[in-house]
Amino acid sequence: MMRIPIGFGATHNKRNGSGDRVLFVYLVKQQNPDTVCFVDNCYGEFVADQEPPAVGADLIAGSLIKNPGGTIVAAGGYVAGRADLVEAATCRLTAPGIGSAGGATFDQNRLLFQGLFLAPQMVGEAMKGNHLTAYVFDQLGYPVNPLPLAPRRDVIQAIRLGSPEKVIAFCHAIQQYSPIGSYLSPVPAEMPGYESELVMAGGTFIDGSTSEFSADGPLREPYVVFCQGGTHWTHVAIALEAAIEAIGPARLGA
Repeated sequence: MMRIPIGFGATHNKRNGSGDRVLFVYLVKQQNPDTVCFVDNCYGEFVADQEPPAVGADLIAGSLIKNPGGTIVAAGGYVAGRADLVEAATCRLTAPGIGSAGGATFDQNRLLFQGLFLAPQMVGEAMKGNHLTAYVFDQLGYPVNPLPLAPRRDVIQAIRLGSPEKVIAFCHAIQQYSPIGSYLSPVPAEMPGYESELVMAGGTFIDGSTSEFSADGPLREPYVVFCQGGTHWTHVAIALEAAIEAIGPARLGA
């Protein structure tokens, strides 16, 4: 099996676009046609006009508190792709022989389907917010990834702020304009899966949701903050005004 990530995680590197994934799948299948190409599709659903299976991926998976949950699903994930691989994955989740015939839905089937219905609209609003974020901070002199109006493959916008103080101030401003916990002040802390302390603004209705507007960044060089999601771009715009006031323009050489 080959795992192909869709985003860059806590780095400032270029993402894998659909053309890159086509090339990856082609190269892998040329070496061994039986190799399973698995795409971690988190943050990528409904952003492009094709999902990974349309360009050759055998299996994809993602989180329902991200794009496909439409901001209203409280928990869960999904797998999709080749039927035999999906069934094999569900057998690991439940038990061999039970597979997709059983499993917990937490009595949330209505929210699961409603969230999926709402998801493309929510992703569209997040994309508007991402383009706005990239444009504004590019104009202020900060390196951004992706660049303003560049093609995108997920709902993450990275801004290289250049100092831990600015990362903390940025997240504090976003938290102040969040619908939940706006009175809280984000502080750096250790988090499983990260090599360094992380500061996070996450005042969302669904705990841990990154379909709703949030921001976080690891406190290490080059001090990049990552913005995700957004239920409507106007909320993103209001929060960005506070963030700009908090950190100001980039200094030359930052």
